[in-house]
Amino acid sequence: MQRSIYWNICEEKLSLLCTRVEMRGVLNILDFHLHCEDFYAQFLNLLLGYSLVNMNASIQNADGIDLIDTSNKIVLQVSSTATKAKVESSLCKNLSAYKGHKFNFVSISKDASNLRDKVYQNPHSLVFHPATDVHDVKSILQLILHFDIARQQEIHDFLRKELPSQSDATPSETNIATIIGILAKEDLYITSSDPKPIPFDIDKKLVFNNLDTAAEIVEDYKVHHHRIARVYAEFDTIGKNKSTSVLNSLRKSYLKLSQKYSGDQLFFQVVDQAVQTVKNSANYIAMPLEELEMCVNILVVDAFIRCRIFKNPEENAHAST
Repeated sequence: MQRSIYWNICEEKLSLLCTRVEMRGVLNILDFHLHCEDFYAQFLNLLLGYSLVNMNASIQNADGIDLIDTSNKIVLQVSSTATKAKVESSLCKNLSAYKGHKFNFVSISKDASNLRDKVYQNPHSLVFHPATDVHDVKSILQLILHFDIARQQEIHDFLRKELPSQSDATPSETNIATIIGILAKEDLYITSSDPKPIPFDIDKKLVFNNLDTAAEIVEDYKVHHHRIARVYAEFDTIGKNKSTSVLNSLRKSYLKLSQKYSGDQLFFQVVDQAVQTVKNSANYIAMPLEELEMCVNILVVDAFIRCRIFKNPEENAHAST
């Protein structure tokens, strides 16, 4: 599911940042702590609809607060320390100019769950409800988990730009993305005028591999098997082993996933992984997700018919004999 992909990447990015802030703090390397102020200003604006800016842009080392949203009257402390004393220390600074403002506390490296049921000194009468106004990575991920998919994608895209990994920064071209680009130009409503018999009983292979729901996908797209043969032939004019590399890539994905999944779940995992490979390719030409998934389904069904993925019961029978 696309939701799980988006959330997993959000969890990975935020957890890694949290761990690195913690470790660098132990080593007294505090540059991440400073950069986190600007990061969380933009991130919380996206996450919660705030309009935060860094106080240091106008007042260097402002007491008790790091970020401010003047339009919504919100002040916010960003800290790698998550203790009651730290929160009260912020609240007890000279914040008289912000009386009536809402106060938020964000822990950027530690679990702050134990701060949400405490009672705090609040001498300047800031609006502060610890149960909802204390944030940490865990509570933020819990919010993201239940967002609709459009908001999850928006946050996922932001985090990949702000916290890129090496693989994010340097996508590679893939042959499967090129094949998808060629296939997307085909009129898939026109079936082959010269169908050739498939050299084994597909139904037996489906039953043998416990493919029930996936059988419907195979039935829908097996008609394009001979079209893919032509597309692969066209692709191979570009260079040797082009089509073979695509089929081998699908087979490798299938073999790795087969260690964890089987039956229908394995089939759809192969499809999902191929979709992600294409989307992450430098040469991917963006198209509606439904079209991409349809083209990938056609390629996976073709690989199934060519016996590059899933076991052929006839071959197994011969091996047993």
